[in-house]
Amino acid sequence: VQMAEEIVARQREVRLYIDHADEMLRVAAHTLAQEFCSTAVNRAYYAIFYAANALLATRGLSRGKHSGVIAAFRQYFVKPGPIETEYSRTYGRLMDDRHGADYDLETDVEPEQAAVDVENAHQFVARVRQHLQQEGWL
Repeated sequence: VQMAEEIVARQREVRLYIDHADEMLRVAAHTLAQEFCSTAVNRAYYAIFYAANALLATRGLSRGKHSGVIAAFRQYFVKPGPIETEYSRTYGRLMDDRHGADYDLETDVEPEQAAVDVENAHQFVARVRQHLQQEGWL
């Protein structure tokens, strides 16, 4: 019974993370359309961050820092193979782009780069959703 309750709790957590990722994608697209490029990059990154957390939740894992989430994503999902290496690169690049957009006042995010980041975030979340569906989490 306890095991079944734990699985139900994990499924709920996975769903909440994916719902947050979907919301971040919608906000990213909206802010991009309004030419708030830094905000679009920020929201695109958070879509990836929430999707990665959804994956970690399937294993009962959580990390308190952004660096811990990407490291665990790479350790548990990229290195052993269920998620392709390109998604690790996408995650890392968006993490860097978001950091620049949020903290470097000299950074001027170009609309073209923001559009690429938003599209990459859509692809990342779609790939995670596909994996979660294949594994029966969604």
